[in-house]
Amino acid sequence: MLARRELSEQQIRQRLARKGHEEADVDAAVERLRGERAIDDARVAEAIARTESTVRKRGRLRVQMQIERAGIARTTARRAVDETFEGIDDAALLEAALAKRLRGRQRIEDDREMERLYRYLVSQGFEPDRVLAALNRIKD
Repeated sequence: MLARRELSEQQIRQRLARKGHEEADVDAAVERLRGERAIDDARVAEAIARTESTVRKRGRLRVQMQIERAGIARTTARRAVDETFEGIDDAALLEAALAKRLRGRQRIEDDREMERLYRYLVSQGFEPDRVLAALNRIKD
């Protein structure tokens, strides 16, 4: 399981339980993996944060949600997000996500498209006030 990608401790536990392993065996396996540093939630959180922000062009809020969804503690998720977004320009990331959605067009055609873009960008984890400011710049 770990050869393909980084997994959190909770993800490992869930997958082993789904395969029918006893809880005591799962605990022993997780302890062994943790001792070998084969699983490390902080490392998984950083990997998710990098992928979500740079590849998928998602905002801070969505990235943190994805990390927490992987079963990683909120404090660990926040630390990974803060470290990842330290070197990222939030405005440039928002512009990149918007450009990706507009597919090369330079203008927003009507109010319905503006509403759709707003909902999309907010759902991608960008702050609503920044999304609105970016959309208004393009619309005008």
